[in-house]
Order: sequence, then C-alpha cells, then structure tokens
Amino acid sequence: QVQLVESGGGLVQAGGSLRLSCAASGGIFSGYAMGWFRQAPGKEREFVARISRSGGVTYYADSVKGRFTISRDNAKNTVNLQLKSLRPEDTAVYYCAADTGSGSGSSYYTRARLYDYWGQGTQVTVST
Repeated sequence: QVQLVESGGGLVQAGGSLRLSCAASGGIFSGYAMGWFRQAPGKEREFVARISRSGGVTYYADSVKGRFTISRDNAKNTVNLQLKSLRPEDTAVYYCAADTGSGSGSSYYTRARLYDYWGQGTQVTVST
C-alpha cells in the first residue's frame, strides 16, 4: 500500500509562487508514474501535470504549461510541483497521485480514475 502526503500549500497573491511536495511511502516509488491534480469548489478534479517513472518525461495541462513545473527525486521518494505566476483561477485543493499502470498518451495521463493512490490534498489559495 502506497501512502502519499502533500505539503506546501498556502495563501499567495496573484503572480506569486509556491512549491508543493508529495512524500511517498510504502511502495517502490521509482515504479510509479506520478501526477498532480486539483479540485476547486463545485468543480470536478482536473489534471495538472504528470511525470514518468524516471522523471525524464513530463506532461502538463494547457492551463498551467509554462507556469508549473513537475519534478521528482526517486532517492527521496518525493514529487514536487513548482507553481509560478499564480492566478486566482489556480485556487484549488491540489492532490498528488501514483499510477502503477503502463498506459500512455494524453487521454490516459489526464484520467483521474486511472491513478491508483492519492494523497489527502493541500490547499492553494491565490488572492487578487
């Protein structure tokens, strides 16, 4: 069983930055692709970013491309999400998730139900 714990959320002004971290335990971290999703009040959970097992391949939602950066450290069992140029519409609970499968392609990467393990989430609030 894999446990994921996010941290680093908070309140930031528009244009600011935050760094989210997700610590994994209970499994072989390097065996999972990792993703970040977010969910705003009244909205469905949406895909943000994904990183391959080795960290060599990343994929982003169009809404965050060029502003957010996903990275991982397999030696430390962590995956990070650097958020820059934040906007009020980025306000949401951010979740990290682990994918033990072997699918590929954007239609696979972005489907929350295909990820096997989830953290409890960390709140990001961007003020105007």
